Amino acid sequence: MASDDFVPAPLRRLWGLSESSRLGRPATLDVHVVVAAAVKIADRDGLDGVTLPKVAKSLGFTSMSLYRHVGSKDELLTLMTDVALGLPPDIEATDWREGLRRWAFAHRTVFQRRPWLTRVPASGPPSGPHQIAWMEAALAIMSGTLLDWAHKIGALSLISGYVVQSVRLYSELAEGRAEGQGQADAEREYGRALARLVNPDRFPEMARLFSSTLFEAPPSDTPDQAIVDADFTLGLELILDGIAVRIARSDS
Repeated sequence: MASDDFVPAPLRRLWGLSESSRLGRPATLDVHVVVAAAVKIADRDGLDGVTLPKVAKSLGFTSMSLYRHVGSKDELLTLMTDVALGLPPDIEATDWREGLRRWAFAHRTVFQRRPWLTRVPASGPPSGPHQIAWMEAALAIMSGTLLDWAHKIGALSLISGYVVQSVRLYSELAEGRAEGQGQADAEREYGRALARLVNPDRFPEMARLFSSTLFEAPPSDTPDQAIVDADFTLGLELILDGIAVRIARSDS
């Protein structure tokens, strides 16, 4: 077995490899405590609320004392992302399509509960144990197909990106709506306004779109979550349709 001496310090911390005190005494503060405190702040105040001074203050320490456990703000965000993601649920499905569908909805549930996760800048490929566990679950679902590794990872990346972008988009749209305005009313107001503004000679297809019943479809009392679920499902099924075509080509 290879020595972990060659594993960079950030990855060692990410995977929970032991920390040692420079003075040979048990540390009163460790990386798990620091990350848990940072996640708690993010859950309460959002990602912008997380700073090393705030995390240190919440724990009763100085900012400098945190640097022996997390090397930088970027490293803290990486650690937070993996911890906040948690482990995937057990997914039982009779075929790859149903399995990936359940995987995507389970992934989305985590991000809906912690929307700040969608705003963490990507600093590299998935490296933490929880991120690897989610990948393992998806790859296990696709293990019965004849897709090669490149296509499996491509499908996984596409679905993951769609989940993150969908949650972030609807979170931002909700923040931008007038207080008390539901998603259905916002869509209707948008459609009616643009129908008056879009010139059919200049934008013929967009004019046809806004003159359709698409934005009038949901009744005003339709719960926001029902609209979000329907939109998410539509996009996800389009992605799964594309994956199905690739799997069919691989099988043949």
